[in-house]
Amino acid sequence: MNILQQIAEYKKAEVIERQKLFPVEFLKQKLYYKSKPVSLKSYVMDETKTGIIAEIKRKSPSEGKINAHISVEEVSIGYMQSGASALSVLTDEPSFGGSLKDLEVARKYNYCPILRKDFMLDPYQVYEAKAHGADAILLIASMIDKSLCQDLASLAHELGMEVLLEVHNQEELDSHYGNYADLVGINSRDLKSFNTDLTIAEALVNQLASDVPKIAESGLKTPEDVVKMKKAGFDGFLIGTSFMKSSEPGKACQRFSQQVKNMMADKIGK
Repeated sequence: MNILQQIAEYKKAEVIERQKLFPVEFLKQKLYYKSKPVSLKSYVMDETKTGIIAEIKRKSPSEGKINAHISVEEVSIGYMQSGASALSVLTDEPSFGGSLKDLEVARKYNYCPILRKDFMLDPYQVYEAKAHGADAILLIASMIDKSLCQDLASLAHELGMEVLLEVHNQEELDSHYGNYADLVGINSRDLKSFNTDLTIAEALVNQLASDVPKIAESGLKTPEDVVKMKKAGFDGFLIGTSFMKSSEPGKACQRFSQQVKNMMADKIGK
């Protein structure tokens, strides 16, 4: 059983338990369930911003412990003050050390698009995302078939949220790509082996429609990586580990963003 299969097993059990504790009708009474989501797509495509979707996570299966002692309030505000286009909040506890509480805190202190990043396998999780303040959800092609992807996306749209579809290879692109995705992310990390290769994203990006926002995911460690991906055709850049390894992730994001801006300005000048 690979890591994704293990995750799917505990996630299914988690959903069953959470449904017992917090039924959908309970979620519908929460404050953020009634709020109007902010468009992730429009913020990513806003040329006055960096395109960076700054991520909040404490650990990961590939890195282990990254930054266990963080204030979601401070980190999220710091990210947005640095000029990030949006926030990505990990809500999975076993693999990433996150929670739905993290999502609520980020929502409380920021008016910006927030992506709930989790392993979405059940419609219940879409209701959860809306109830806790998410504006968009991540759907991972390697974990669910296209039919379920479409069903979860349809529900997200019904609730006013957007959908970021994640693919990793040609097979997933061929099987899952469709107009139900508001944004498409290409993950340079193989979630089964955790190997990372940026050339994967470069090879696939040109197969996506020109009007679909394209998000580069994983392996973006330097400003040079972002500039390279932008040149390849990407609009957004999901970055977490590089910032979270710092004792002050917001300031790390600010320095990183400024370097990207400077490098882009130099290229235009030349």
